[in-house]
Amino acid sequence: MTARKRKRFIAGATCPKCGSMDKIMLYFENNVEKLECVQCGYTQSQADQKVSAETRQDENVIGVFKPE
Repeated sequence: MTARKRKRFIAGATCPKCGSMDKIMLYFENNVEKLECVQCGYTQSQADQKVSAETRQDENVIGVFKPE
């Protein structure tokens, strides 16, 4: 059985791709915050701050995996 994703719409948000207002929803998938426009399908994701903090300034690294 698949876990159900809780999705919330962001009031007043405008899609950067199609410009539609109030069509952006926010949800978490695998502990990653994601935005999706239900009008045009545009998606954007943001990594956890813990992952972002591990990146180095002079490198193009998305994140560093540190198993604990």
